[in-house]
Amino acid sequence: MWGLVPLFWPLLKPAGSVEILAHRMVWSLAIVLIALLFVRRWAWAGELIRSPRKLGLITVAAAVITINWGVYIWAVNSGQVVEASLGYFINPLVTIAMGVILLKERLRPAQWTAVGIGFAAVLVLAIGYGQPPWISLTLAFSFATYGLVKKKLNLGGLESLAAETAVQFLPALGYLLWLGSRGEAAFGAHGAGHAALLAATGIVTALPLVCFGAAAIRVPLSTLGLLQYLAPVFQFLLGVWYFHEAMPPERWAGFALVWLALITLTWDALRTARRNRAEALRLAVQAQAQAPVPPREPAA
Repeated sequence: MWGLVPLFWPLLKPAGSVEILAHRMVWSLAIVLIALLFVRRWAWAGELIRSPRKLGLITVAAAVITINWGVYIWAVNSGQVVEASLGYFINPLVTIAMGVILLKERLRPAQWTAVGIGFAAVLVLAIGYGQPPWISLTLAFSFATYGLVKKKLNLGGLESLAAETAVQFLPALGYLLWLGSRGEAAFGAHGAGHAALLAATGIVTALPLVCFGAAAIRVPLSTLGLLQYLAPVFQFLLGVWYFHEAMPPERWAGFALVWLALITLTWDALRTARRNRAEALRLAVQAQAQAPVPPREPAA
């Protein structure tokens, strides 16, 4: 769903990117509240309200995801799907870099190699474009920051989205009402079908997140990480073969370097996971061998 969403945003024209973004915020909250009514999970709200620190983190998360959503919608509707997909290819590398800089995490040699290759890819693309790939970098850094905040927040996906869209709701609704008062709103001005599509932005936002949350507790983390590469792959393929965006040699070179970095990262993650499983199995066998044998009961 995330990979195919570039097909959806152009359907919302002639609505502008900011109006689409505002509708996405308003309708996402409506959809999430309906989902919460269905699952009856409300205890988290009271805990959140009583924690100023968590409220601050929710506000930061809402701000950075607003930037991410807005830039992505604008990029797709302005014919820059390929560069938008690059942002989500770069995102894992930015996340790793943030872990080193902000959380003082230590990297394995293969991870350092992947980050270095990713940095080289950005340089190649910057030279090819004549400027840094700002759309890709904004998407990558905003989503990596969002992930970092969510890690510190430690709140479920559905609950977190409800809180974030609650923060976004009033500004978004205010903008839509202001737009309507000026007679510039697209909602309702282009028929019921177009209005329904704008309302469907809530489903388009919430449904993949709900599926992701359900998958996260059923699928191994290594598999989940690999599956997340499908979204930018689909976006890239749509940009090249459906939207017919230009792919000069320097852009292919930059993407090839990014893919090499991701292959290195994935290989290292799989190797480490396999090694950790083998070590856990060895320790379990060793512990079992060292366990005391219970004495036999004397025969009657």
